[in-house]
Amino acid sequence: MKGLILCAGRGTRLHPFSYSQPKTLLPVANHPVLHYCIRKLREVGVHDIGIVIHPSQVQIPPLVGDGSQFGAAITFIEQEEPLGIAHAVQLAQPFLQDEPFILLLGDNLLMDSLHGLKRAFSKENSDGVVMLSEVERPQDYGIAEVQEGRLVSVEEKPRQPKSNLAVIGAYLFTKPIFESIATLQPSSRGEYEITDAIQSLINRGFHVAHAVTSGKYSDVGTIDRWLEANRWMLTRDLGVTHQVGDETSVVNCDIVGPVLIGKGCKIENCRLGPYVSIQDGVHLKNCTHIENSILLENSLLQDVTWKVTDSVFGRSSHLEGHSTDNSGVFILSDKSSIRIPAVKREEP
Repeated sequence: MKGLILCAGRGTRLHPFSYSQPKTLLPVANHPVLHYCIRKLREVGVHDIGIVIHPSQVQIPPLVGDGSQFGAAITFIEQEEPLGIAHAVQLAQPFLQDEPFILLLGDNLLMDSLHGLKRAFSKENSDGVVMLSEVERPQDYGIAEVQEGRLVSVEEKPRQPKSNLAVIGAYLFTKPIFESIATLQPSSRGEYEITDAIQSLINRGFHVAHAVTSGKYSDVGTIDRWLEANRWMLTRDLGVTHQVGDETSVVNCDIVGPVLIGKGCKIENCRLGPYVSIQDGVHLKNCTHIENSILLENSLLQDVTWKVTDSVFGRSSHLEGHSTDNSGVFILSDKSSIRIPAVKREEP
């Protein structure tokens, strides 16, 4: 069995951060989302993994390498146009050949393992498996209809959902999926939808099984979901403790876990947590309180006298100054700078 991870999406809902790096490389608990996807595949014994990228995503191959750091073999496949999940799968057919494969979306985080997919595949002798989860707003997802324990239909973002079971971005397919994809027409949004390909399999008489998960998951597609995923990954990994990286100095600080601090940081006179991820090389000094926030590499916060919450600070960003407000929310892109109160410039 092979694995396929899709990373070629634009990530427009994560601007400004996805301007400077692919959204699949944005860190959750200080690890790129893509790394979690690779590890999920390795947990179920998948060794040969294809990663679909856009040609502009030049940061991904150096970071992942040949896969040896994960005990895997990585093959990169380029998708020049964002024409949908099914289109990306079709492009990967020369790599996948005739073998069964697990498909993951590269911006998805799953708390549960993929063993449920494999069990359903083996137990039911199926031609494919989709992972489902109950959701609160089914009209925002691809929704499955299950009758008497059998998957009978899948519909993308239906106006009148037939259930609250959403397809959440983890699939197992066999060779017939390629024949279904070959029959597709672009949807109203100009993409070849994987839900249409699954429905085609069902209509052609193939058995598509399903596995329902109750574990947490997130598509890390917006700032809010990114922060949410960071919260539950920190909780899973650290509980209520904190972890400090090598060559990091922490002086006169109050830390309420979970808090994860990277390497080579300098932190002084700060209150941190809960739910704070700090990447390598970050400098914090005289910060009254930072919680539920992500600080990317080499960011700097100094003399921040109010509570910072629900915020993301880009690489090498800089926040400094006093405010009469009690709290603040900041979304700072890479190399951006804010100083409060503003320094009035003298006219020349």
